Amino acid sequence: MKLSWFVSSVSAFALTAALALGAGGAAHAEERAPGAERRAAATGYVALGDSYSSGVGAGSYYGESGACKRSAKSYPVLWAAAHTPSSFAFTACSGARTGDVLSGQLGPLNAGTGLVSISVGGNDAGFADTMTTCVFNGDSACLGRIDQARAYISGTLPGQLDKVYSAIKAKAPAAHVVVIGYPRFYRLGGGCIGGLSEKKRSAINAAADHIDTVIAKRAADHGFTYADINTTFAGHELCSGKPWLNSVALPVDESYHPNAAGQSGGYLPVFTSAA
Repeated sequence: MKLSWFVSSVSAFALTAALALGAGGAAHAEERAPGAERRAAATGYVALGDSYSSGVGAGSYYGESGACKRSAKSYPVLWAAAHTPSSFAFTACSGARTGDVLSGQLGPLNAGTGLVSISVGGNDAGFADTMTTCVFNGDSACLGRIDQARAYISGTLPGQLDKVYSAIKAKAPAAHVVVIGYPRFYRLGGGCIGGLSEKKRSAINAAADHIDTVIAKRAADHGFTYADINTTFAGHELCSGKPWLNSVALPVDESYHPNAAGQSGGYLPVFTSAA
Protein backbone atom coordinates (compact mmCIF):
# COMPACT_ATOMS: atom_id res chain seq x y z
CA MET A 1 0.00 0.00 0.00
CA LYS A 2 6.24 9.35 0.95
CA LEU A 3 3.97 9.43 3.86
CA SER A 4 1.80 12.59 3.67
CA TRP A 5 -1.51 13.22 5.37
CA PHE A 6 -4.36 13.61 2.96
CA VAL A 7 -6.05 16.94 2.34
CA SER A 8 -9.36 17.35 4.13
CA SER A 9 -11.31 18.02 0.95
CA VAL A 10 -11.23 14.35 -0.05
CA SER A 11 -14.41 12.65 1.12
CA ALA A 12 -14.64 9.28 2.80
CA PHE A 13 -16.78 8.15 -0.12
CA ALA A 14 -14.07 8.95 -2.66
CA LEU A 15 -11.44 7.14 -0.65
CA THR A 16 -13.67 4.08 -0.23
CA ALA A 17 -14.27 3.88 -3.97
CA ALA A 18 -10.61 4.31 -4.77
CA LEU A 19 -9.14 1.85 -2.29
CA ALA A 20 -10.69 -1.30 -3.80
CA LEU A 21 -7.90 -3.71 -4.25
CA GLY A 22 -8.37 -2.41 -6.13
CA ALA A 23 6.18 -27.85 -4.94
CA GLY A 24 8.53 -30.03 -4.24
CA GLY A 25 11.80 -31.05 -5.95
CA ALA A 26 12.08 -32.57 -9.40
CA ALA A 27 11.50 -36.29 -9.74
CA HIS A 28 14.11 -38.61 -11.21
CA ALA A 29 13.46 -39.42 -14.85
CA GLU A 30 12.72 -43.06 -14.10
CA GLU A 31 10.23 -42.04 -11.40
CA ARG A 32 8.16 -39.50 -13.29
CA ALA A 33 4.71 -39.18 -11.79
CA PRO A 34 1.63 -39.75 -13.98
CA GLY A 35 0.92 -36.58 -15.95
CA ALA A 36 4.48 -35.26 -15.70
CA GLU A 37 4.78 -35.08 -19.48
CA ARG A 38 1.55 -33.10 -19.64
CA ARG A 39 2.81 -30.66 -17.02
CA ALA A 40 6.12 -30.23 -18.84
CA ALA A 41 4.26 -29.41 -22.06
CA ALA A 42 2.08 -26.76 -20.38
CA THR A 43 4.03 -23.52 -20.52
CA GLY A 44 1.55 -20.66 -20.80
CA TYR A 45 1.24 -18.12 -17.95
CA VAL A 46 -2.01 -16.56 -16.71
CA ALA A 47 -2.04 -13.75 -14.11
CA LEU A 48 -5.27 -13.50 -12.10
CA GLY A 49 -6.42 -11.46 -9.15
CA ASP A 50 -7.02 -8.00 -7.74
CA SER A 51 -5.20 -4.68 -7.87
CA TYR A 52 -2.13 -6.00 -6.07
CA SER A 53 -1.59 -8.19 -9.13
CA SER A 54 -2.85 -5.74 -11.75
CA GLY A 55 -0.31 -3.20 -10.50
CA VAL A 56 -2.43 -0.33 -9.19
CA GLY A 57 -0.06 2.11 -7.55
CA ALA A 58 2.84 1.38 -9.90
CA GLY A 59 1.76 3.63 -12.77
CA SER A 60 2.23 3.04 -16.53
CA TYR A 61 -1.25 1.56 -16.99
CA TYR A 62 -2.30 0.03 -20.28
CA GLY A 63 -5.02 2.22 -21.76
CA GLU A 64 -7.02 -0.73 -23.01
CA SER A 65 -7.25 -2.16 -19.49
CA GLY A 66 -9.57 0.67 -18.44
CA ALA A 67 -10.70 0.59 -14.82
CA CYS A 68 -8.77 -2.65 -14.24
CA LYS A 69 -5.60 -0.52 -14.33
CA ARG A 70 -3.15 -3.19 -15.45
CA SER A 71 0.36 -1.81 -15.19
CA ALA A 72 3.40 -2.37 -17.39
CA LYS A 73 5.37 -2.26 -14.10
CA SER A 74 3.38 -5.03 -12.41
CA TYR A 75 5.11 -8.24 -11.39
CA PRO A 76 3.21 -10.42 -13.94
CA VAL A 77 4.39 -8.25 -16.83
CA LEU A 78 7.94 -8.06 -15.48
CA TRP A 79 8.08 -11.84 -15.01
CA ALA A 80 6.69 -12.54 -18.47
CA ALA A 81 9.22 -10.18 -20.07
CA ALA A 82 12.09 -11.94 -18.33
CA HIS A 83 10.93 -15.53 -18.92
CA THR A 84 9.07 -15.38 -22.26
CA PRO A 85 6.35 -17.98 -21.59
CA SER A 86 4.72 -19.54 -24.64
CA SER A 87 1.65 -17.38 -23.94
CA PHE A 88 0.76 -14.70 -21.41
CA ALA A 89 -2.75 -13.65 -20.37
CA PHE A 90 -3.13 -10.81 -17.89
CA THR A 91 -6.68 -10.66 -16.51
CA ALA A 92 -6.05 -9.34 -12.97
CA CYS A 93 -8.27 -6.34 -12.30
CA SER A 94 -8.50 -3.54 -9.75
CA GLY A 95 -11.32 -4.10 -7.29
CA ALA A 96 -11.71 -7.80 -8.06
CA ARG A 97 -13.32 -10.08 -5.51
CA THR A 98 -13.39 -13.86 -5.61
CA GLY A 99 -16.68 -13.78 -7.52
CA ASP A 100 -15.18 -11.47 -10.13
CA VAL A 101 -12.29 -13.85 -10.69
CA LEU A 102 -14.76 -16.70 -11.20
CA SER A 103 -17.02 -14.77 -13.55
CA GLY A 104 -14.54 -12.76 -15.58
CA GLN A 105 -10.91 -13.82 -15.32
CA LEU A 106 -10.62 -17.57 -15.92
CA GLY A 107 -11.23 -17.59 -19.67
CA PRO A 108 -7.57 -17.91 -20.71
CA LEU A 109 -6.98 -20.99 -18.51
CA ASN A 110 -6.68 -24.27 -20.40
CA ALA A 111 -4.69 -27.49 -20.63
CA GLY A 112 -1.69 -25.56 -21.95
CA THR A 113 -1.49 -23.27 -18.91
CA GLY A 114 1.64 -24.15 -17.01
CA LEU A 115 1.75 -21.28 -14.51
CA VAL A 116 -0.89 -19.22 -12.71
CA SER A 117 -0.46 -16.37 -10.23
CA ILE A 118 -3.24 -14.93 -8.10
CA SER A 119 -3.85 -12.52 -5.22
CA VAL A 120 -7.47 -12.23 -4.09
CA GLY A 121 -9.52 -11.98 -0.92
CA GLY A 122 -8.78 -8.49 0.36
CA ASN A 123 -11.76 -6.91 -1.33
CA ASP A 124 -14.06 -9.68 -0.14
CA ALA A 125 -12.96 -8.90 3.41
CA GLY A 126 -13.75 -5.18 3.02
CA PHE A 127 -10.29 -3.69 2.51
CA ALA A 128 -11.58 -0.37 1.18
CA ASP A 129 -14.19 0.24 3.85
CA THR A 130 -11.83 -0.84 6.62
CA MET A 131 -9.10 1.55 5.58
CA THR A 132 -11.58 4.40 5.05
CA THR A 133 -13.00 3.83 8.53
CA CYS A 134 -9.52 3.86 10.04
CA VAL A 135 -8.42 7.00 8.15
CA PHE A 136 -11.49 9.10 8.97
CA ASN A 137 -12.46 7.83 12.43
CA GLY A 138 -11.00 7.20 15.86
CA ASP A 139 -9.37 4.11 17.28
CA SER A 140 -12.59 2.52 18.52
CA ALA A 141 -14.37 2.68 15.16
CA CYS A 142 -11.27 1.49 13.34
CA LEU A 143 -10.72 -1.50 15.62
CA GLY A 144 -14.39 -2.41 15.43
CA ARG A 145 -14.33 -2.45 11.63
CA ILE A 146 -11.15 -4.53 11.66
CA ASP A 147 -12.86 -7.04 13.97
CA GLN A 148 -15.69 -7.33 11.42
CA ALA A 149 -13.21 -7.96 8.64
CA ARG A 150 -11.41 -10.59 10.67
CA ALA A 151 -14.66 -12.39 11.40
CA TYR A 152 -15.38 -12.53 7.67
CA ILE A 153 -11.86 -13.75 6.95
CA SER A 154 -12.26 -16.59 9.44
CA GLY A 155 -15.84 -17.59 8.69
CA THR A 156 -16.65 -16.85 5.05
CA LEU A 157 -13.51 -16.21 3.04
CA PRO A 158 -12.16 -19.79 3.17
CA GLY A 159 -15.18 -21.07 1.24
CA GLN A 160 -14.91 -18.27 -1.31
CA LEU A 161 -11.23 -19.05 -1.88
CA ASP A 162 -12.04 -22.75 -2.25
CA LYS A 163 -14.41 -21.95 -5.12
CA VAL A 164 -11.74 -19.97 -6.95
CA TYR A 165 -8.94 -22.47 -6.37
CA SER A 166 -11.13 -25.42 -7.41
CA ALA A 167 -12.14 -23.62 -10.61
CA ILE A 168 -8.51 -22.89 -11.47
CA LYS A 169 -7.54 -26.52 -10.95
CA ALA A 170 -10.46 -27.74 -13.06
CA LYS A 171 -9.68 -25.44 -16.00
CA ALA A 172 -5.87 -25.71 -15.84
CA PRO A 173 -5.08 -29.14 -14.34
CA ALA A 174 -1.42 -29.04 -15.38
CA ALA A 175 -0.70 -25.58 -13.97
CA HIS A 176 1.63 -24.72 -11.12
CA VAL A 177 -0.42 -22.19 -9.15
CA VAL A 178 1.27 -19.51 -7.03
CA VAL A 179 -0.97 -17.75 -4.52
CA ILE A 180 0.49 -14.48 -3.27
CA GLY A 181 -0.49 -12.85 0.01
CA TYR A 182 -0.68 -9.24 1.15
CA PRO A 183 2.08 -7.23 2.85
CA ARG A 184 1.90 -5.72 6.30
CA PHE A 185 1.23 -2.03 5.80
CA TYR A 186 3.23 -0.44 8.61
CA ARG A 187 6.57 -0.57 10.34
CA LEU A 188 5.57 -0.23 13.96
CA GLY A 189 7.58 2.28 15.95
CA GLY A 190 8.73 3.78 12.68
CA GLY A 191 9.22 7.33 11.54
CA CYS A 192 5.66 8.39 10.78
CA ILE A 193 4.58 11.74 12.17
CA GLY A 194 0.82 12.19 12.28
CA GLY A 195 -1.61 9.99 10.42
CA LEU A 196 -3.00 6.81 11.95
CA SER A 197 -2.31 5.98 15.58
CA GLU A 198 0.09 3.19 16.48
CA LYS A 199 -2.88 1.19 17.81
CA LYS A 200 -4.57 1.39 14.41
CA ARG A 201 -1.37 0.47 12.58
CA SER A 202 -0.81 -2.55 14.79
CA ALA A 203 -4.38 -3.78 14.29
CA ILE A 204 -4.14 -3.32 10.51
CA ASN A 205 -0.90 -5.32 10.41
CA ALA A 206 -2.48 -8.07 12.49
CA ALA A 207 -5.41 -8.24 10.09
CA ALA A 208 -3.02 -8.56 7.16
CA ASP A 209 -1.28 -11.44 8.91
CA HIS A 210 -4.66 -13.03 9.57
CA ILE A 211 -5.82 -12.98 5.96
CA ASP A 212 -2.41 -14.25 4.83
CA THR A 213 -2.67 -17.20 7.24
CA VAL A 214 -6.10 -18.12 5.90
CA ILE A 215 -5.01 -17.75 2.26
CA ALA A 216 -1.89 -19.85 2.85
CA LYS A 217 -3.93 -22.66 4.42
CA ARG A 218 -6.48 -22.76 1.62
CA ALA A 219 -3.70 -22.67 -1.01
CA ALA A 220 -1.87 -25.56 0.65
CA ASP A 221 -5.03 -27.65 0.87
CA HIS A 222 -5.46 -27.29 -2.90
CA GLY A 223 -1.86 -28.25 -3.58
CA PHE A 224 -0.89 -24.71 -4.57
CA THR A 225 2.25 -22.78 -3.62
CA TYR A 226 1.83 -19.87 -1.22
CA ALA A 227 4.25 -16.95 -1.61
CA ASP A 228 4.84 -14.84 1.52
CA ILE A 229 5.32 -11.28 0.33
CA ASN A 230 6.47 -10.09 3.76
CA THR A 231 9.84 -11.75 3.19
CA THR A 232 10.76 -8.95 0.79
CA PHE A 233 8.60 -6.10 2.11
CA ALA A 234 10.17 -6.21 5.57
CA GLY A 235 11.93 -2.87 6.00
CA HIS A 236 9.88 -1.28 3.21
CA GLU A 237 6.53 -0.80 4.95
CA LEU A 238 4.94 2.58 5.53
CA CYS A 239 6.83 4.48 8.26
CA SER A 240 10.05 2.66 7.33
CA GLY A 241 11.64 5.58 5.51
CA LYS A 242 11.90 3.47 2.34
CA PRO A 243 8.29 2.49 1.69
CA TRP A 244 7.30 0.25 -1.20
CA LEU A 245 3.67 1.11 -0.49
CA ASN A 246 1.75 4.31 -1.04
CA SER A 247 0.03 5.91 1.92
CA VAL A 248 -3.04 8.06 1.27
CA ALA A 249 -1.99 9.54 -2.04
CA LEU A 250 -3.03 11.32 -5.21
CA PRO A 251 -4.60 9.84 -7.23
CA VAL A 252 -6.52 8.29 -4.38
CA ASP A 253 -6.96 4.93 -6.09
CA GLU A 254 -3.23 4.31 -5.60
CA SER A 255 -3.52 4.63 -1.80
CA TYR A 256 -2.29 1.62 0.18
CA HIS A 257 -1.00 -0.18 -2.90
CA PRO A 258 2.54 -1.18 -3.88
CA ASN A 259 4.45 1.39 -5.91
CA ALA A 260 6.71 0.43 -8.82
CA ALA A 261 9.55 -0.49 -6.44
CA GLY A 262 7.15 -2.70 -4.49
CA GLN A 263 6.22 -4.57 -7.65
CA SER A 264 9.80 -5.00 -8.91
CA GLY A 265 11.62 -5.34 -5.59
CA GLY A 266 8.88 -6.92 -3.49
CA TYR A 267 6.52 -9.00 -5.59
CA LEU A 268 8.71 -10.01 -8.55
CA PRO A 269 11.46 -11.86 -6.64
CA VAL A 270 8.96 -13.68 -4.42
CA PHE A 271 6.93 -14.79 -7.44
CA THR A 272 10.03 -15.71 -9.41
CA SER A 273 11.25 -17.91 -6.56
CA ALA A 274 7.86 -19.60 -6.18
CA ALA A 275 7.25 -20.06 -9.91
